Amino acid sequence: MIKLIECPRDAMQGIPHFIDTAIKAAYINQLLEIGFDTIDFGSFVSPKAIPQMRDTEEVLSLLDLHHSKSKLLAIVANLRGANDASHFPEIDYLGFPLSVSETFQQKNTNKSIQAALEELEEIQNVCEVKGKTLVTYLSMGFGNPYGDPYSPDMIAGFVEKLDQLGVKIISLSDTIGVANPDLITELFQIQKQAYPHIEFGAHLHSTKETIGEKVLAGLKGGCERFDGALNGFGGCPMAKDELVGNMATEVMIQTLESAGHDLQLNKVELKEAMKLTQFVFNEV
Repeated sequence: MIKLIECPRDAMQGIPHFIDTAIKAAYINQLLEIGFDTIDFGSFVSPKAIPQMRDTEEVLSLLDLHHSKSKLLAIVANLRGANDASHFPEIDYLGFPLSVSETFQQKNTNKSIQAALEELEEIQNVCEVKGKTLVTYLSMGFGNPYGDPYSPDMIAGFVEKLDQLGVKIISLSDTIGVANPDLITELFQIQKQAYPHIEFGAHLHSTKETIGEKVLAGLKGGCERFDGALNGFGGCPMAKDELVGNMATEVMIQTLESAGHDLQLNKVELKEAMKLTQFVFNEV
C-alpha cells in the first residue's frame, strides 16, 4: 500500500512569524483525523537554526493520538536531537537529512558529509536501542544548485552505505524542485531493484503543474511513500533564497486515487484541514 506522509513541520518551518503553539497543535490534531500514514510534525533542532520549531515538545504534549492511526515523525540534525526525541514514546520515526551535496550538508547541518554519516550511524544505534525507526532523507538527491558533483551512481553509493548501517527507510529528496519524471523513475527503479528490502520514499518539491507527473514517475519506479503538505506550503529555508513549495497533498491524493490506489482517507476531515490551512498559513 502507498503511504502518504503529511509534513506540517516542513510547511511551517520557513515562515518568519512564529505560529502560536496552540494553533500548531490544533492543525496537527486535525491532520491526525484524516488517516495519513505518518505526520512529520516537528523537529528537535537548534531553535537558533529553526526558530519556528522551538516549541515541538509543547506541541507534542497537546496532540490527541488516541483515535488516530497516523504515526509521528520528528526531524533531528544531530545525536543530541535524536536522544531528546527518543525519550518520547509517541514518536515512531526520527528523520535525518543527509545531503549528497557537500555544500548543502554544511549549510543545513554545519558539518561535512563524512561527519554526518558518522553521526547517522550513532543515531541509527539510538533508534535501535529506543525502538524508533530512522528515516534518512537524501537531500539534493536529484541535483543541486551549487555545482557540486551529482550522478545517479552517487545516489547508489549513498544507499549502499545506508544499507550497511541497517537503515530501512530512505527518502530521495528533491530539495529545490529540479527533478524531471525520467530521472525520478530511473533513480527509484535502480535503488528498488538493488535493495528490495528497503522502503524508498519521495520528498519532492514542485510547482502544482508538475506534481501529477512526478507522482506517476515515482510510482513507475517503485516508490512506496510520498511526502507532501496541504496546498503545497513550505520549502527548505536552508536551500536557497526562493523557496520551492512542497508537493501539494491534495493533488497527490487525486493522482494516486486516479491511478487506482485506495488511500483510506477521511475526506470530510481532509476538507476541514484544507480550510484550516488558510488560517494557519495566511494569517501569521
